[in-house]
Order: sequence, then C-alpha cells, then structure tokens
Amino acid sequence: MSDENSKKRLGRGLAALMGDLDQPISSAKVSEEKSSETPAIKHGERSVPIEYIRANPNNPRKFFADNELLDLSNSIQEHGIVQPILVRPAKGEDLGGAQYEIIAGERRWRAAQKAGLHEVPIVIRDVADKQALELAIIENVQRSDLNSVEEALGYQQLIDEYDYSQNELAQVIGKSRSHVANTLRLLKLPKDVQELVSNGSLSAGHARTLVTADNPEALAKRIVEEGLSVRQAEMLAQENLETKSSSGKSGKGIKAEKSADIRSLEQRLEDNLGLKIDLRHGDKEKGELRIKYSNLDQLDEVCRRLQNGLLGS
Repeated sequence: MSDENSKKRLGRGLAALMGDLDQPISSAKVSEEKSSETPAIKHGERSVPIEYIRANPNNPRKFFADNELLDLSNSIQEHGIVQPILVRPAKGEDLGGAQYEIIAGERRWRAAQKAGLHEVPIVIRDVADKQALELAIIENVQRSDLNSVEEALGYQQLIDEYDYSQNELAQVIGKSRSHVANTLRLLKLPKDVQELVSNGSLSAGHARTLVTADNPEALAKRIVEEGLSVRQAEMLAQENLETKSSSGKSGKGIKAEKSADIRSLEQRLEDNLGLKIDLRHGDKEKGELRIKYSNLDQLDEVCRRLQNGLLGS
C-alpha cells in the first residue's frame, strides 16, 4: 500500500470527519455511525467541565483577536455553543487535571470561558498527532480562521514532520497546489513582514508581491502607511527590482532593465506555478523563460502541467 494512496484515503476520511462538525449537534451521531472512513471514533457527544479541556500546543492558529472572542462570547451567552469542540484524550505528563486536548475549536473554548460556561459540548476522536494536526488545519482553513502566515506554518509543519509533498498536501487539505505553494512562499519573508500579515495590517496578496523584493521591510512599511492596493504594491515591488537590476553589474556590463509588462507577466506566472520565474525578452521577439525549482517534486509538477497543456491529458 503506497503512502500516496494512504494519504488520499486519509484526506477523504478527514473530509468526512470535518463534515460532521458542520452539522447541528442532534444529527452528528447519525453521520458518525454511517461513516466508514473516519479515524477511530468514540460515538456521540457529551458535555464536560470546561477545566477538563486544554489547548493543543501544536494548533496552527496562534492569533485570537480580542474583539472576535468578545463577539463570539456574547453569542455563546445568548445561544450556547452551536457546534461541539473536537477533542482527543489528553496524553503526557503534567496534564493539570485536563482529560482532553483540543483538535479543533480552540476559539470556541476560549470564548466559552469568557462567557462563564462551566461545561461545553465535545466530540471525541482518538487520533494520532499527525491526524490531529491535519484536522486542526482543515477545520481552520474551512472556516477561514487562520491568517495566511499561520496557514503557511501549518503546511510547513506537515511537510517537515510527515514528509508530505505539496501535491499530497493540497489533496488532503482540499486546496489547489498553487494555493499551497503560494502560501508557503510567505515564509520566505522577514519575520517583521510576516507579523504585519498575522495582525492584519498587510494582506497575503500584498505580502506575495514582496517575496522577491530587495528590501521587503521598507516596502511593507510604505504599503501600510500609504494604504496601497495590491496592484500598487506590485508596481512598487517591480520598481524596486528594476532599480536593483539597473544598478547591478555583470560580466558584460549593466544588467538589462525589464519593463513593467514583463515584470507583471512574471508575477502572474509565479502566482500560478508557485515558483520563481525569470522571463528574458530580447530583440526581434526572441527570449527565454526560466522556471526555478528547489526539489524534484516541483519539477515533476511543472512537467505534469506542461504535458497536460500540450497533450490535453
């Protein structure tokens, strides 16, 4: 049984499991009993004292806005917790009285504490660390709860710890490979710029324009201060690269400056492929296109896309 097939089946099982969380509590048990692809299950929901639950230190979501927690807390006071918190049995030493560890739903748990709830509804899944991390990422991505840097860090953790390729990860998470690749590119930015994305000062679209910039910190500061659009940020980053190119030296003299149209085309190709593109357009409509990859998985993906485009397969 290949790892790839195992991960594909796992992706389907995780999707089924996450589907349970999008249903009202009254119907979740029926869905659990019908699903044959979910991981090990302890059937049914229950309510437990809130102090029996602890946060997961590996939760990809690190930032919880106070105003959002307050809004959710007010809603919980009025309507209760509509969706149960997904947990697994807590393991290890120094549990501090905790019996369960959160897989997905930490924001609901935090808001429930603010609302003064003594008990919260839970669904228990006995899953390993890898599945717990996958479930946490899927749940947060589906609900758009992760900022782009947190999402990228979660993807990178799965790649580093569990040897996922970007293609396999995209299948499990339910996103396109280009989305995964473009999100991971944000981790190339300096920490100061990543922090601007995390706190919402800079969008992921703005940040992606800075990945290849010579001085991303200064450009990010200007984008925030001047309230530039993504398109304006792209033009600013292009001007930065063109200035750098025109001032640089090569063995044959000053490096040729690229036009704004060429830079724009490079950016579009980079966003689609998730790889660095170098487009060199010379005289008489001739030139060359260079696609830079850092591993064989990326090369295989480029070859697959070229084959599908050329052969229609």
